[in-house]
Amino acid sequence: MAKEKIVLITGASSGIGEATAKTLVNNGHKVILTARREEQLNQLVAELGSDNAMAVAADATDFTALENVVTKGIEKFGRLDVAFANAGMGVSTAGTEKGDPDEWSTMIDINIKALLWSAKLTLPYLRETTGHFILTSSAAGRKPIGGSIYGATKWFAYGFGQNLAEEMSEWNGRCTTIAPGMVNTPFFDEAKPDKLDPQDVADAVLFAIEANQRNSVREIYLMPTN
Repeated sequence: MAKEKIVLITGASSGIGEATAKTLVNNGHKVILTARREEQLNQLVAELGSDNAMAVAADATDFTALENVVTKGIEKFGRLDVAFANAGMGVSTAGTEKGDPDEWSTMIDINIKALLWSAKLTLPYLRETTGHFILTSSAAGRKPIGGSIYGATKWFAYGFGQNLAEEMSEWNGRCTTIAPGMVNTPFFDEAKPDKLDPQDVADAVLFAIEANQRNSVREIYLMPTN
């Protein structure tokens, strides 16, 4: 089995983050979980066991609050091997002309700024362990979608992941950008039979971090088969 990894996950209270936390612990890793919803985080820690998981509720768009998460995680586990920047959101009104600027601002804070904060705060610790940064972009960050401001934020995430991989390679760190198509999570209201499952993304994260250290899995692009 691969060496035990200490993994920080943002957006961990449901969907992809929750599935990833369970998958990693079931495969012998330990997790530091953060999201805004404290009750759900505490339930997840109770399920996974306090030896394997800890939670610190925080808003990932708040640099100081996220810094506290990283600090507390290091205090408990002593190191950080992987950071998974997964927190994100979409908007209710599509298009530029009809879009809501306030909603855009909130989305940019979580999809872009929280990603930057996560990298800025974890990189010093990842450098110490020759660690791994993983981020959730989207299939929407790889192709033009008419009027999609959400897609544009994921273009940023996609480009940032590629650039960060180059930056981290200077000290043999690894960076993986995961770009899934539509995933069946609370993120999307409409039910579609051809969505991916959060487990599919969790499996991708596990694959990336357990790959041999010589192998930097730069990108994983997932689409529903149908």
